[in-house]
Amino acid sequence: MAAPALQQPSFLLANLKADWTIKPLHQRCHELSKIIDDYPAKELHAIFPWLVESVFGSLDGILSGWNLRFLQARSAEYNIAMNFLDPSGAMMKLVYKLQAEEYKYEFPVSYLPGPIKSSIHAGVLPDCPLFHNKIQFPMSGLLLLNPFEYYMFGVASSLIAPKNYPPGQHGSCSDSAYFVLVDTYLKYFLPTEGNVPPSPFSDTRGTVASPAPRSPSVPYVGYGGHSTSLLKRHITHQPSVNADPAAQEIWRSETLLQVFVEMWLHHYSLEMYQKLQSPQVKEPFTPSEEHVLVVRLLVKHLHAFSNSLKQESISSSPSAHSHSSPLEELKRVVVQRFVQQKLYVFLQHCFGHWPLDASFRAVLETWLSYIQPWRYTGEKNNMQADVQNRTVPDKWASFVQENLLMYTKLFQGFLNRAMRTDLVNAKNALMVFRVAKVFVQPNLSEMIQKAEQLFLEPEHAILQRQNRVFLTPSHGGSFLSSRQPVGTDSVFKVKSHVYSLEGQDCQYNLMFGPDLRNNVLKLIQIIAQARQTAKRISDHSTEMAANNSFLSWFGVGSSDHNNIFSRGEMDDMGEGVKKTHEFLDKALDYLCQIFRLNAGQLSQLMVNVASVDDEGASKQLPDCIPSENGLVLTDLGRLQIINGHRRFEIDYHGDPELQPIRSYENAFLVRLMFHISSFINARFGDHMEALCSRQDLLGCIGRHYLSSSSKEAVQRQKSPVTRQIRDRPPRARLSLRFLASYRTLLILLLLYMLFALLSFGALSSTGLVLIVSFLYELMLNFFHKKLKTP
Repeated sequence: MAAPALQQPSFLLANLKADWTIKPLHQRCHELSKIIDDYPAKELHAIFPWLVESVFGSLDGILSGWNLRFLQARSAEYNIAMNFLDPSGAMMKLVYKLQAEEYKYEFPVSYLPGPIKSSIHAGVLPDCPLFHNKIQFPMSGLLLLNPFEYYMFGVASSLIAPKNYPPGQHGSCSDSAYFVLVDTYLKYFLPTEGNVPPSPFSDTRGTVASPAPRSPSVPYVGYGGHSTSLLKRHITHQPSVNADPAAQEIWRSETLLQVFVEMWLHHYSLEMYQKLQSPQVKEPFTPSEEHVLVVRLLVKHLHAFSNSLKQESISSSPSAHSHSSPLEELKRVVVQRFVQQKLYVFLQHCFGHWPLDASFRAVLETWLSYIQPWRYTGEKNNMQADVQNRTVPDKWASFVQENLLMYTKLFQGFLNRAMRTDLVNAKNALMVFRVAKVFVQPNLSEMIQKAEQLFLEPEHAILQRQNRVFLTPSHGGSFLSSRQPVGTDSVFKVKSHVYSLEGQDCQYNLMFGPDLRNNVLKLIQIIAQARQTAKRISDHSTEMAANNSFLSWFGVGSSDHNNIFSRGEMDDMGEGVKKTHEFLDKALDYLCQIFRLNAGQLSQLMVNVASVDDEGASKQLPDCIPSENGLVLTDLGRLQIINGHRRFEIDYHGDPELQPIRSYENAFLVRLMFHISSFINARFGDHMEALCSRQDLLGCIGRHYLSSSSKEAVQRQKSPVTRQIRDRPPRARLSLRFLASYRTLLILLLLYMLFALLSFGALSSTGLVLIVSFLYELMLNFFHKKLKTP
């Protein structure tokens, strides 16, 4: 087919916009691929920003684009979109075409993460080299980006842009087109095997040009530390960088990594974190669960990318590093120098501000993925072996030392959350089990203790070995650990790590110290109490299930109208309680192994819990203060309810006749019986009151059939009702609602059929039914009183 006649860019863009809303996705992608192949870069230049916005959505969230975050693999449009956006697809061909011509595109500074935006507005050059030579002066509020950078900013911004999606659009995040696309880009530009593939598209002007790369004399400047220098670099003094031919092959890898880290993790400044370490401090950005899951994907891939470093590159001397490839250099420093600081502050904020519900699992798994790099070495036995039975190799001691706060400080943060969480919930119990299972891995606790001992080593001992201060990269320290002097020891690494993240005057709390140990003992007590609460719930659900069995159709089961759970719901509750027991039992065992609690200490804790939470205590109300409007919960009472230690027995205290019609009742008969009962109670109410007030046999029978005052009185003591309701005197009345129950109707039908077989008439059968019912209830009442008599 001949190429279409060239149009002016404005006409081409106008035609594409006109067709965008009326043509299906497969036709649009086919036509776009044709245009990208046939048109030169000069004609494609004008449509590129519009195309990025149309695919990934606008930065302000008004336009949703292709809704990649909700496009699932089962959708017909999934493969079409993924083929178009593939690293070897039409969209990337457009990027490389424009990259060869060195076009620039404007990106608003106002849509950058808060710390970066504040730094630029203050006239201070951000530490990240991604922004060097891209900020215009005088300030215009815009960044000038090359096509590849602009495209990756569009990809990253799509995750954090506020979007209002239509209701009903939901699905698994890991199956969405956006999640898979990010995973594809990470595997392509940060490969674990081989090198980054060169651009598959050639241009008549020569090879695809990279942006001005970093200077080889200052490798990876701006990562891994924060600037504490009083002499900030002004935007007008942006450093010029020289082209490094060796770095040409990985400039796309560095750009993708920098954009993803800055846009997804750099939403909280380290300076603000160090000054205001309080859960009450609110910052404007709140990550979503999907955002955290994508961050976890990034963390897992970077571990795999770093662990694919060749053994000869790891064991070689620092002088030999200059001969290794740029990709190998990047693998050596990618986790520690690109991700560590920003991820630490990001997780700290999530631990302090995330709701106390099961959605925290996404944050938890991101943290656990980061502190277990040995899971992503690519060895099959690592994936198959059970975690707690696999010893952590000694070679990871250096990683633990350089990430000590990731293990200890965040564990303390999780401990504080766990003590405020309802551990009777199986999902919350699972999170405690997951953390305990990770930290119980053999050799891990010993590595953490060794790292803490190194941190506590006196300062004068270090000064005797080498007279230096703890340099951060902003003070002249290098971001490449391999570039540090040979004499750099583990003590310096640990102290430098802690002080760079927490400040020089930080008060470090030992993970195996007395304070944290006391908190662990409190958590163990809470776990033990949650286990007992789960056992009571399990017993109660078993009892209710038995009462709702087949025998209940014959009047043996419970007739409590306050039971709102169906049989299926009680079965699910029982399964959840079984899982809770399993998770808490294992978590208890793991915590005792981690903190070396002996059997005597554990048994004493269990005895204390049992003495406090015995059968009598389990029936106590939560801690309350009486008031005119009823009982008011105290802070202690709220904590008791959250952890499931105590609860109110919530019962229905309205008119039993006015309860909602149940599924086992006939609606017409319920209403009919209500009108008949109301007429009888209004007509003979005084006589029924007089009958119930008698102390003889007739009075006892009348109270059994006409009054439920004793049951209501007990219920009012259990539930937090107001004083007016509690003091309201109950009245004797007749209730015929039981005749509207299908169970009652079935029993009556069976009895009438039985009497009919025995040649009884309708009136005689009715009389026999009344006599049998009266005698049955009389016997139940008699035996009930006998059992209550001591």
